Amino acid sequence: MKEIINYYYNFDLIDINEFNNYASFSYQGEEFYFVFFNRTEEELKDLLDIIYELKMKGIRVHDIIFNRYNSPLTKVGDNNYLLLKLNSSKDERINFISMCEFLSKLKLNNNNSKLYRNNWGELWSKKVDYFEEQINLLGKNKKIVLDSFSYYIGLAENAISYVNKINKVIGISENDHITLSHRRIFYPNISLNYLNPLSFIFDLEVRDVAGYLKVSFFNGEDALLDLSTYLKMRSLTPYSYHMLYARLLYPSYYFDIYEDIMNNDGSEEKLIPVIKKVDEYELFLKRAYEEINKYTPLEKIDWLLKER
Repeated sequence: MKEIINYYYNFDLIDINEFNNYASFSYQGEEFYFVFFNRTEEELKDLLDIIYELKMKGIRVHDIIFNRYNSPLTKVGDNNYLLLKLNSSKDERINFISMCEFLSKLKLNNNNSKLYRNNWGELWSKKVDYFEEQINLLGKNKKIVLDSFSYYIGLAENAISYVNKINKVIGISENDHITLSHRRIFYPNISLNYLNPLSFIFDLEVRDVAGYLKVSFFNGEDALLDLSTYLKMRSLTPYSYHMLYARLLYPSYYFDIYEDIMNNDGSEEKLIPVIKKVDEYELFLKRAYEEINKYTPLEKIDWLLKER
């Protein structure tokens, strides 16, 4: 990997840190990541345009460095890689308020971008179908997964039904905020991930908000306070309020760990902290419903809202 980087980018590296799908190194006081690229070239073109526009707005986002052949992509075997140069400390924390401000910086004015995502119900349904097939084939000896799987599949199906109903009854409008968002929000929310253009997509603003609330909840933060703060800051449409709640319902926090267990032989023990908080998270969902319902009447989920 070192020889490839030295050749294609005219570096003279002595040491690099190599991992499965990326390498990291420092050069002349700056940090670089040579990473596997698994998106389309059409998406890459849009990402380069976004980087340019964000920089014109004075927003620090990591750079994609072109190689000696003036291409952003470098072939390594059968795979494409690209080089990222960090423009801030990789461990710099992006707090919730800063994230909300970032979400307002770049909006999608049409639906032409290859990065636009708007089919949550369909994507979630395909994932659930795949997970159910997978666990039947590979999950027989995974007791923690087997004991918890049905509950979270049920929660996902609730989220899918909710999205599908809202799309049919209300539907998205031109007043809904389609903003620069992320495929996944991590905790802690650090610059290395958050300002990485390879994570960028366009979606409803509430995608990132819900993602942040979920990961912060499971790391001991006051997610309900952040939700209340956000609702006071932003005026949303009825559609976006409902979609915010739908994303809180969908248990991505469980499925991310599940996929690591099933695909990478990760430890089942990682699920235990999530499972132990099932009652707390149900209470959070109930309180979140009450909070959002102050701004628009939400569709009810009877089993979740009834007194226990």
